[in-house]
Amino acid sequence: VYKRQTLSGQLKKLEDELGVSLFERTNRSVSITPIGELVLQHAKLMMEQADAIVQISRAHNDPLAGPLRVGAIPTISPYLMPLILMPLKQQYEQMRLVLQEETTDHLVAELQAHQLDVAILGTSHSDPDLEEILLFDEPFWLAHPSDHELYTKDEITRRDLKNLDLLILAEGHCLARQVMDVCRVDEQSLSEDTASLRAASLETLLQLVSAGYGSTLVPALTMQGAWMTGSGIIARKLDINDAYRTVRLVFRKTFPRKQAIEVLADTIRKHLPNTVKRK
Repeated sequence: VYKRQTLSGQLKKLEDELGVSLFERTNRSVSITPIGELVLQHAKLMMEQADAIVQISRAHNDPLAGPLRVGAIPTISPYLMPLILMPLKQQYEQMRLVLQEETTDHLVAELQAHQLDVAILGTSHSDPDLEEILLFDEPFWLAHPSDHELYTKDEITRRDLKNLDLLILAEGHCLARQVMDVCRVDEQSLSEDTASLRAASLETLLQLVSAGYGSTLVPALTMQGAWMTGSGIIARKLDINDAYRTVRLVFRKTFPRKQAIEVLADTIRKHLPNTVKRK
């Protein structure tokens, strides 16, 4: 109660100094006023600038020291992060990764809001304030049940993909759009059965393939997953030139600790499997 009264008193004091009402108060609720919304926007900018001052000071002393807030999309994080966490810890003890897993749109928004330092994405961006470092090209592999009609086919063609009983991730995952682009299909051309089975994760998608509900394309890093053994799934590399995605680090151009991002990029490239092509 004391803390709440103290905060209320501080806000009232701020309102008195500014000569405006930031909040509209009743006995039952408190809501922010239009002028309060404007003040809040500037307050957020001030907080971001204060964070930038801390980052600049830290970079001056040791750009690798302290936390590096890293975001990654769910179709990359579980397969890439285990490859690099221990090497980073062993070689750069002063660096501490703070990891977050989210979809592309959320990660870009958090970069713009200074809530993340760098994001690992599988698509390009259009924000002129963001910069990127290309890491690797990751081919897509075809995953289908062992009793699928394509099992006896030596080479998978574009026509095979276009007629595939395709399972894809739920809306919001960039991988869903990429897979449809590679297969040359759209939402309307998906079969009624597979279109209704939109998985929230690659693991769920592969379980659906294992159960015989359809087939899908998976990024090459997933070839290290446990699903490769005893799942009843056949994984096949595609000899199609554009059947891949480019994975990159994205960060603000003004981020002062770029040496830390370069270390992260070098470590990722150094510990990639031979199923992907380094940039």
